[in-house]
Formats: sequence, C-alpha cells, structure tokens
Amino acid sequence: MRALSIATALLLVACSLGWSQSRPVIGVAGIAHESNSFNVTPTRLEDFSPAIGEESREAFIRNREAARTTVSGYIEGAKRFDLDLYPTLVTSATPAGPVTDDAFNTMTAEILKQLKAAPKLDGILLALHGAMVVESYPSGDAEITHRVREAFGPDMPIIVTHDFHANVTPDIIRDSNVLITYKENPHIDTFERGIQAAEIMAKMVRGEVHPTQTLVKPPMVYNIVFQHTKSKPLLPIVDASKALEKNPKVLAVSVSGGYQYADVEWMGPTAVVVTDNDPDMAEREAKRLSDMLWATRDDIILREPSPAQAVKMAMEDKGRPIVLIDMGDNIGGGTPGDSTFLLDELLKQKAQGWVMVIADPPAFAVAEKAGVGGAFDMEVGGKTDSMHGKPVRVKGEVRSLHIGRYLETERRHGGGRYWNMGKTAVIQVEGSTLDEPNLLLLTTERSSPNSAHQLISNGVYVERQKIIVVKGAVAPRAAYEPIAARLIPVDSPGATAVNPAHFDFNHVRPGLFGMGKE
Repeated sequence: MRALSIATALLLVACSLGWSQSRPVIGVAGIAHESNSFNVTPTRLEDFSPAIGEESREAFIRNREAARTTVSGYIEGAKRFDLDLYPTLVTSATPAGPVTDDAFNTMTAEILKQLKAAPKLDGILLALHGAMVVESYPSGDAEITHRVREAFGPDMPIIVTHDFHANVTPDIIRDSNVLITYKENPHIDTFERGIQAAEIMAKMVRGEVHPTQTLVKPPMVYNIVFQHTKSKPLLPIVDASKALEKNPKVLAVSVSGGYQYADVEWMGPTAVVVTDNDPDMAEREAKRLSDMLWATRDDIILREPSPAQAVKMAMEDKGRPIVLIDMGDNIGGGTPGDSTFLLDELLKQKAQGWVMVIADPPAFAVAEKAGVGGAFDMEVGGKTDSMHGKPVRVKGEVRSLHIGRYLETERRHGGGRYWNMGKTAVIQVEGSTLDEPNLLLLTTERSSPNSAHQLISNGVYVERQKIIVVKGAVAPRAAYEPIAARLIPVDSPGATAVNPAHFDFNHVRPGLFGMGKE
C-alpha cells in the first residue's frame, strides 16, 4: 500500500504539471550538505529539511518556482525544453559535521524507493552539493550517484549538479553522464546551472547528444579566501570556462574551487569538461583549465589580518560600512555561528557603530524574558566548543524581539528566497549612541549571512553602521559589496580558519600545495 500511495501521488502531481505520455519524464532527487570534518557536531536525519514525507509534490514545485536555486532551474528548464519532472526527495541541511550513516542511508533509500515507483522514467537529475562527507563514505555525493546508477543500470541518463565548493571525485564522473558545477562564487548562477542541466538532459533523452566527460585535479588547495570568481586570480579561469562552452562540441565546463574543510582524498579544485562524444577534447581542455589553476599558486598566499588588526583597520577607515568577514566562523562552511573573537575585540577596542549576529539560544531566552526595554547582562557566545572563543559578557538593553524570518528577492548567493534565523533579540550594547549604536543580534538558529535583510528585517540600518561583522567567507559579498565601503576577510580562529596548517589532515592526497606548510 505504501509503494502504491507514493506512485499514485507522484503520478497525480505529474499530471497536474501537464504530464504528457509523449514527453520525456525526468526524476529529480537530491541531498545537499557541506560537511566540515573538523566540526564535532554530527549532522543527523532531523537536521535535514524538508523531512521525508513533509513536502507534498505540489509543494515541491510551488516552493521552488519563485526562487533561483538549482532545482528552480530544473523546473524552468523542463518548461523550456518540453520535459516532465518527477519530483522525489530533495533536501538539505545547514553545514555542520559529517552526516551520520543512519541519516544518509535512510534518505538515499527513500530516494531510490520513490524513483523506482515512477511509472515511467527517462532520465534522472541529481541536485547534490559535492562536499558531503558521511561517517562511512568520504564522498556521500559519489555514493548516492553510485547507488542510483546501480539501481537503474548503465543506460539511464544521469546528470549531477554540484556547488562551486565541490570536492569532485573520479567515482562520480564514472557513475554520471554529465557533471555541472556552479561557475560563480558567490553562487549567483545556481538557476542557470539548473537550466543548463535540464537542456542537456533533454538533448540526451532525445538522442541529440552523447556526452563524454573528463576530470583533472591540480595538486593544490585553492584557499577559500581566493575563491571569489569576480576577481583575480579566478576570474580569467572562469572566463575561459565560459568561452569554451561556446564551442558547439562542448556541453558543459566546470571549474570548482573545492572545500578545504573536508579531510578526504579528493579535497581540492577540479576542472571538468563535458563534450558531445569527443573524449580527446574533454581531456585536453580539462587539463588546460587545471594548468591555469596551478599557474596561479603564487597568487594565493595568505595575508589576512587577525581579529585585533581587522577591528583596528575598520575603526581607522573613514568609509562606512566596513564589513569584517569572520572567516573562522563561516556558518556556510559548517561552524556554530557563536565565535566571540571579533566581539571581544570590538568591546576591548571600544569600537562604535558595530553590528553582529551570534547564534545563542540560551542568551536569546534571557533577552526574551527581560522583554523589550529590559536590561540584558549575560555571557554570550563561545558555548559550542573551545575552537570559537570563550563566552563574552555583554551588557545592554533589549531593543526589539523578532520571529527571524525574512525574504530576499535579489540575486544572492545560492538563489534562496525564504530565510529563517530563528527567534531573534536585538541587544543595544552598553556604550551605544543614537548615531553610533552597537547592536548584537542573538538568534536561536544558525543562518548564513547571504542577505543584508538578515539585519534590515530586524530594524538595522545597515548603511549607517560603521562596522558590520558577517560570519561567512565569499558568500556574503553578493549581499554586501553593493553597500560596503570595504570588505576585510579576517584570519579568525575556528572550524573554518583560513590557514589549513591549523588543522590535522589525515586523508588528503600528500604534497598538496596550499596546505600552509610550504
């Protein structure tokens, strides 16, 4: 009965989307997670959203049509290229520690069950991150793809889309027909990559193209500090990948920066070229792009300031706002969002006009109990582990309380539209003035600072603040470059500290350039 109900529900949704027996039917599935090997908090089944069975198939389309994610691109591409989508489980979790075996196996089994329930299936689109580490699998993404390939055989077209930070493996190249990664960081092209995947799928299932792909990985770590694709050294390489795609024999070109906080064999950047049945060209061009990455190694030497230096620089700068990027507590890279190193320096150096966000549910509870206008006096942050600083005492007044949900309508990192930082308290910290308020936002959930509306929705006038602290890496640039006088990446400690020498790696390939031991 259970299998029948799934098949019936999916069939009804497909019909509601205008499913025609003459159009190819493409399954859609995905588990997206960026797993930090140095985060001690495992990612469990309950951390993924939507949960299994939580999202109806009608809601699957409705929730994504207005966004600009990869799956939104699949939906748009299906309309443009006359495909019917057969949605199954597509879920994700906020980056943290490796995914448990139980969570991974449960979700993968659900995907396979739903795909097998399809009355008809001509191809499969897999929306995967590319940096998911599972307890028993160094690449969860490659393992999912392998299981799908085993279940549906060698003739089923399978196209995988990956994040720019993917640690691409030879196994996933073997088990997929086409692999596409985002070209941009911040990830403002997610929607376009989804459309591209759907277009290639349409051509594959109609016999118009016969993809062959090659992967080449230079022996290096491409530090996240230098993974901004709109500036050198990556900009010319990204431009070269776009130019290559204009060749009619080339279907897709991907240059990924890799994710340096995964202690796995294939950590690091990758060049993947997909051609229409021209393996020699694929190999030659992938090698050329890999060589371009390798040639930039002298341009990716770390010179970022410490928290103390960064705060001093921001205070001395005449412009506003100055955005300090807390690289060591990059929530999008799997950190707790409660690092206090920059908060401590802001207070020590008596900075004025600053704002920052810290995830601290107990501190929020104290603020909520005090109520708007009530006094606040508590140690905040630094409660998850010892890597992200000690709790710092903050005194002030509860300025406002919020539900923490907000909307982003502009093209920003990841293409997300709806955001939730959990219940939020805005603390006006002792020493504030009307012209230069010092504001600390205490939240109940970690939320990547991919949108300035994270602050605006809580009553913060971002352009008036002197200093804005964001817990990210490159992703916040899409939101803050339009308004910032200056952005300063900070070499702060934490699970995403920029220098790999701070971590004990046991599984990466030996001799990689950029490990901080040159």
